[in-house]
Amino acid sequence: MEQRAKMEVSRMASDTPPEAVEPRKKSNFMYACTCAVFASMATIVLGYDVGVMSGASLYIQKDLQITDMQVEIMIGILSLYALVGSFAAARTSDWIGRRYTVVIAAATFFSGSLLMGFAVNYAMLMVGRFVTGIGVGYAIMVAPVYTAEVSPASARGLLTSFTEVFINFGILLGYVSNFAFARLPLHLSWRVMLGIGALPSALLALMVFGMPESPRWLVMKGRLADARVVLGKTSDTPEEAVERLDQIKAAAGIPKDMDVDVVDVPKKDGSEEKRVWKELIFSASPAMRRILVAALGIHFFQQATGSDSVVLYSPRVFKSAGITGDNQLLGATCAVGVTKTLFILVATFQLDRAGRRPLLLASTGGMFLCLIGLGTGLTVVGQHPDTKIPWAIGLCILCILAYVAFFSIGLGPITSVYTSEIFPLRVRALGYAVSASCNRVTSAAVSMSFLSLSKAITIGGSFFLYAGITALGLTFFCTFIPETRGLPLEDIGKLFGMTEDTAMEAEDTAVEAEGTATKDKVKAVEMS
Repeated sequence: MEQRAKMEVSRMASDTPPEAVEPRKKSNFMYACTCAVFASMATIVLGYDVGVMSGASLYIQKDLQITDMQVEIMIGILSLYALVGSFAAARTSDWIGRRYTVVIAAATFFSGSLLMGFAVNYAMLMVGRFVTGIGVGYAIMVAPVYTAEVSPASARGLLTSFTEVFINFGILLGYVSNFAFARLPLHLSWRVMLGIGALPSALLALMVFGMPESPRWLVMKGRLADARVVLGKTSDTPEEAVERLDQIKAAAGIPKDMDVDVVDVPKKDGSEEKRVWKELIFSASPAMRRILVAALGIHFFQQATGSDSVVLYSPRVFKSAGITGDNQLLGATCAVGVTKTLFILVATFQLDRAGRRPLLLASTGGMFLCLIGLGTGLTVVGQHPDTKIPWAIGLCILCILAYVAFFSIGLGPITSVYTSEIFPLRVRALGYAVSASCNRVTSAAVSMSFLSLSKAITIGGSFFLYAGITALGLTFFCTFIPETRGLPLEDIGKLFGMTEDTAMEAEDTAVEAEGTATKDKVKAVEMS
């Protein structure tokens, strides 16, 4: 079935005559690009927290006299708190819109940063971590969804990958903050590092007001005229804007020939939420189950392959590799941030050229080799603690930098891009929230166990374990992840065996089960 779906999608693309394809409007592309930049800036808060905690945790442990287990909990618990934020963001974004959900993300992270910056003890610091985690959950859910919904198909990979670009830029800022404020008195250094994270949140909240609302959310609310305006500004051609609107209307259950300004869409109640859960999980069709497995799998392996261990604990990893001194450790950590940022830019411009699948497979294969090399180097260094072995130290540094480079050209950015593409409109917000929750749970498990795992099986053994998980991930990607490059969002379901008939059947079944109104009861109201 997958082969037939791919052939059908390819035939649809090839049937368009060359003379019918108009050149892309540069102004429209720049407008869509600006919207994507503004929305993706929400994820800078996650990157900053990840980067700054890698160094700040060293000073927090010294100042507050906390144990390694408390450090693990402090660092990893944010991912669990982000679960609450992700699910809250799914409901909030469907209720008040994607744009104002970004404002909530910024305000929440702003408050959390100030709480951490002014923390007087470990308990207050953990309260700040909770508030910050809620903001991170909001950001990682809404930014990719908004960007995917506002982007034209021809540049969706480029624009949606901006979320990962800003995460990496935030990580780099966190590393630079560590290096810049490390010379302050101990009781001030980590507080300034954490508190200054409120600045990008404040800037983001102001920028949001220059963004339009997502056209797909506007259609879901019956605001066809507003959606038509946004699509006209973000599509490559007027014909594409009309086509995108028709596809969104069909996905939202609005008749294609209903060409009015406002549609009176029945309000969602509790039964509507139950319908979405049933369609996505409890009564999912085989195609929907495959979409969910693909999304959960790519999010799981993004974190289970050890990326957080390398980024969050990079000063400790470098110390285990034989690098000593705070300045040298933080300087080497900054090199990690620079490498990640540079290579994520490479991925940004290759996603719509090379495609998602080739970059994902190349990335995962390279990560596997780097983890084997890093595990080998750390094991050799660990066996000779009193002797510096230059080739082993060099191998560790090279493998760490190569690992973050391979991660940044594929598995890092593609996870959010791919997940924001594959879910149908009616379950997209919830689907992304469920996937992001899997991501955060796995991230918490990895980051809250790394120090304990390193003591149990050595730090080199930890990275050999991550290499084994990476090999499993490579097998999964080869089996479950089809290419989505260049396809309209509404056509991607066909790659997983979903057709219009099966989608409508699932929708009608859910409607009958919950006794909700069918789409022929939708009333059109002309805008005065």
